[in-house]
Amino acid sequence: MSQLGGYTGIPRDALAHLSAGNTFARYNIPRAPIDAGDVAIGASGVMLSTPIFLGAGETVTSLTFRSGATALATGTAHWFALYSPDSTPALIAQTADQGNAAWAANTTKTLALSSPQTLARSGFYWAAVMVAASTVPTLVGARYFPAMVSGERNLAQTSGAALTTTAPATIASPTAVHFVPVCVAT
Repeated sequence: MSQLGGYTGIPRDALAHLSAGNTFARYNIPRAPIDAGDVAIGASGVMLSTPIFLGAGETVTSLTFRSGATALATGTAHWFALYSPDSTPALIAQTADQGNAAWAANTTKTLALSSPQTLARSGFYWAAVMVAASTVPTLVGARYFPAMVSGERNLAQTSGAALTTTAPATIASPTAVHFVPVCVAT
């Protein structure tokens, strides 16, 4: 009998649950924040996505991200999107494109998905944000160690180029990044 229930990870490793399967790995320190702060989403027109665990039967109606010290300036498009937990994540729902709407510095932005999504299965879904603007805002989050063992999930990734008003049908050819934005699904 385990005092940790069904948890099979290293008790001190707060992010062990993000590893795929039972890959054997030992870390000298927990895979935890190196530092916190705010970092740019990426280049204009590039999507940033991060995994978020959602349970079967839960209904997601909106996604929330928080800007950091830099505000969006001269925007042409920005939206949030929810992707499936599949090996090639498929678009489930997107928010309305916000066009040139403002996103001030240090501001929490919640956007409603095109329709509420009741999830059929539990898993790590992908919450995404994309901004096309002359100045892309920074997001609040933390820096984490990258995946270092085969099978570990990216904690944040960029994908796409020159995206505008519509989220891509899948997350294709992602590139892992070290900055993980704070995201809330409600």
